[in-house]
Amino acid sequence: MLTKFKKYQFLFEELVKRDFKQKYKRTILGMGWSLLSPLLQLFIMSIIFKQFFGRGMEHYTIYLFCGNLVFSYYKESTNGGMNALMSNSRIFTKVNVPKYMFLFSKNVSSLINFGLTLIIFFIFVIADGVPIGIHFAALIYPILCLIVFNIGIGLILSALFVFFRDIAYLYDIFTMLLMYMSAVFYTVESMAPWFQKAILLNPVYIYIKYFRVITLEGHLPSLNHHILCLVYALIALAIGCWFYKKYNHKFLYYV
Repeated sequence: MLTKFKKYQFLFEELVKRDFKQKYKRTILGMGWSLLSPLLQLFIMSIIFKQFFGRGMEHYTIYLFCGNLVFSYYKESTNGGMNALMSNSRIFTKVNVPKYMFLFSKNVSSLINFGLTLIIFFIFVIADGVPIGIHFAALIYPILCLIVFNIGIGLILSALFVFFRDIAYLYDIFTMLLMYMSAVFYTVESMAPWFQKAILLNPVYIYIKYFRVITLEGHLPSLNHHILCLVYALIALAIGCWFYKKYNHKFLYYV
């Protein structure tokens, strides 16, 4: 894979540039939307949910920002990954290139947007009076796991989307359900014990929880939490790679 990546490095770089430019094509603010969009979402969600879930809760805005930050990155990355093959079918049907390159380019574009939003997140953390220490460096771990997880889910979705266009509509419904099941705006501690255990089956919540423990509680999550982060990422990547290896030769017949 590394050998192929070096061989097609120029193509990969051009794909990343193209994806990033296309996202902000014919917009007045351009990259400014990467910063403004999450802030507007945070503002609206804070107004709506603070009255119901954030009363008496210290740093609720940061609590909400953690959830929105991680979930938005997951959603953008996987949605982009789902369309990676179909939107580049004119290229790989004519030129023999590794098809996963298109998915990786989408993920890099999403990662850039995530990085810009992360800067705004740290500004909010400082402004809200949350103590920042060396423990914040541990956020690199869930981010790396989330990148791998998003790539794995993207591989699965992009392969399925080639064969079943209904996946796009089903995934829209799924992501809406996933948002409500990821404790983006409510606290899990207020829920029933069985729900607190069941929600651990949600990988997105695991990554959100890691961010919240580091940011708001000021310490590292448990060893089990670290293991869950890594296991979910590796499982998603393994399944995604299996999909591509098994159905790679059939993609040309369905695009």
